[in-house]
This record gives sequence, C-alpha cells and structure tokens, in this order.
Amino acid sequence: MIPAYNEERLLGPCLESVLAELKRTPCAAEIVVVDNASTDATRRVARHYPGVRVVAEPRKGLVRARRTGFEATTAPIVANIDADTRLPCGWLATVLREFSRDSRLVALSGPYLYDGFSPLARAAVKVFYSFGYAGHLFNHHVLRGGAMLQGGNFVLRRDAWERAGGFDARISFYGEDTDVARRISRFGRVKWTWRLPMHTSSRRLLHEGIVRTGSVYAVNFLWVTLFGRPYTKRYTDVRPKGPSGAS
Repeated sequence: MIPAYNEERLLGPCLESVLAELKRTPCAAEIVVVDNASTDATRRVARHYPGVRVVAEPRKGLVRARRTGFEATTAPIVANIDADTRLPCGWLATVLREFSRDSRLVALSGPYLYDGFSPLARAAVKVFYSFGYAGHLFNHHVLRGGAMLQGGNFVLRRDAWERAGGFDARISFYGEDTDVARRISRFGRVKWTWRLPMHTSSRRLLHEGIVRTGSVYAVNFLWVTLFGRPYTKRYTDVRPKGPSGAS
C-alpha cells in the first residue's frame, strides 16, 4: 500500500521495485496506490503499471491516505511503503519468512538507506537508528509500553491492526509510525530488524538537515510513547518542483 501526493517523479521507480520483488518472490499480492489529492501526473504514472490499483483520498494527509489504502486492501499482511522508496532484493522474502515463522508477530519494520549520502552522513543516521533501537528494546520488552517502526517501511498483520483501531487520522505526519507501534504492540510482538532495509530518497534530510530532522523525530517518538499524541503538528511537504510548479 503506497500513499502518494505529487509523486510523479519517484512513484515509477517505487512501483518497478515492487513488481521486481514479486517476480523474485511470487505470492498472492495486491498493489494499491492512494492518490492523496495530487495535482500532477501521479495517478497516470500509477495506472501505467499492470496490476496496480489506484484509489483516491481527496483529503490531504499521510495518515488519512494510509487509512484509505488499508481499507481498500484485503490481504492478511499489509506492507506500508512510501512513494519515494524502493524495495531492495530480498525484502519480500524476509517479510514472508518473518510472519510465517512467528504467529505472534503483528508488525515488522527496518531502517532506511538514504540515497546520495556521504559515509559520514550514513554513520550519523546509523547512530540515530541505534539509539532508537535501544529505546525500542527497552520499551517493548521491559516497559511493555510501545515499540519502534520506520514510517514508509513497516508491515502489519491485518487482524491485529483492526483490533488496535486502525490509523488515527487526527495525526497529520510526525509520530504516525510510533502511534502504530504503540497501539499494535498490545496485541502481539513488534519486530524492528536491520535485515529489512529500504532504499529511500534523502530529500527531507537534505532540506531540513540530519540533526534537525532527527531531533524532531526523536521528540515525537517520546511524546507519542509517553502521552499518546505527537508534539509537532505542522510539517513541510518536501517535493521536487513539477511541471505545474507544485512542490
């Protein structure tokens, strides 16, 4: 399930990576793109690929789009990725293996691999993930009060997520993945693993800076874990300029 707002430039490579993974690891699958009030050619790009179904969510918002996409799917396992991501070889096989061997597993996630980063920047991102992973282990296995998921690279067991109440559209952007992890962890095991990486664009980190972006995410991770709601309400859409001038 892929929410997309003005993603005509990056949606194609994303869908190509999904279709390539389905060829490498054949399974019964549906691909749903949620056109989230796009003003560019996002819908046309999505329809270009065979087997891709496009649904519309005219009310802009990442979590609204995720909820609409989830409701449009029927599979017992739902993968939530973003339009600027690309599945690496073996991603789908890892997902199927993890869920098949652990009936208590309700959510699975892994890190981002950011495009075009220097070795120093990659190291900084890994340090951030390491702190987050330590917090995940402590919260999930000791305090039993939450877990960590990477937005744009997480997979949910449908029946557990339905019991948890589904996506909360009151959350606009920051904290949505932590909210998912916090609520679904009440119904089973949440696993974050280095063996499930996802390629993604580095546009937000380049636009806002690694330190600032990491700090905002960290604050909202703590806020949602402790208080059940994000601290940051506003966010910036980071998009390349399209033909229409939309960003």
